[in-house]
Amino acid sequence: MEPAQPADRVPADRTPTDGPTPAAEARVEVDGQPAGEPALVAPVAAARQDQPEPAAAAPLASSAPPAPAEVRRSDRSPKDMAISLLVLLIPIALLLAFYRGFLGGDQPTPVDPAPAIEQAQDAKAFPVTQPAGLGDDWRPVNARYQTAEGGSTLRIGYVTPDGKGAQLLQSNVPAEQFIPTELTDRAQPQGQVDLNGRNWQRYTARENEQALVLLEPGRTVIVVGDARENELRELAGSLR
Repeated sequence: MEPAQPADRVPADRTPTDGPTPAAEARVEVDGQPAGEPALVAPVAAARQDQPEPAAAAPLASSAPPAPAEVRRSDRSPKDMAISLLVLLIPIALLLAFYRGFLGGDQPTPVDPAPAIEQAQDAKAFPVTQPAGLGDDWRPVNARYQTAEGGSTLRIGYVTPDGKGAQLLQSNVPAEQFIPTELTDRAQPQGQVDLNGRNWQRYTARENEQALVLLEPGRTVIVVGDARENELRELAGSLR
C-alpha cells in the first residue's frame, strides 16, 4: 500500500485522459487541410510575396503649376499692354476732337442778356446802359441783375473775338466799396482814357486781368477781364 499523499499536492505528470483534448477540439480545417493536420502556410506566404507592394504616395509638388490665366498674363509684354491702351484711347481721342472741333464742346453757351437788362431798368436803382454796335463775335455767356446789402449790380459776361473773357458791371454800390470788391484791395488807378466822350480810368485788377472804371454820380461802371486792352476799350466805348 502506497502512503497517502497530501491533499494539496498535484501529481507531477498527468496522463491524458481518453478522448480529444481541448486543443484538438479547437482545430479546424485550414486551407483545405483536415482538422488535426498542420495548415499549409508556405503557399500563402509565397502568394503574399508575389503580390506587388502598394506604390508609395507621390510627394506633393512644391508649387502648383500656374493657372492658364496667369500664364497668359505673364506672357504679355509691355509692348502688348501699350498697344491695348492705344486701341482704347484712340477712339476716345477722336470723339473728343469731333466734339470740340465740330460741336463746339469747349465753347460756353451764349445767353440773351436782355431779360437782366430789363430787370435792372425796371428797378430804376441807377442809370442802365448797354453795349451797342458790337459784332456777332462778341458772345454774351452770362447775365444777371442782383440786389444785395448796399446796392444793386448788373453783370454781363462776354467771350471776346479773341476768345478771352470780359465782364461789364454796373452798380450803385459806393465806389470805395465796389472797386475793392471787384478788383481786389490792391487795385490802383493807372491813368485816364477817353472813350466816346467819357473819362475812364485804367486800373490794375486780379492776376492777368486789367480794368477800365467809369465813376459817375449814382453809379460805377467797370469793364474787367483777361482780354486785351483794345477789346476792353471796344466794350467800354460801345455803351449807350
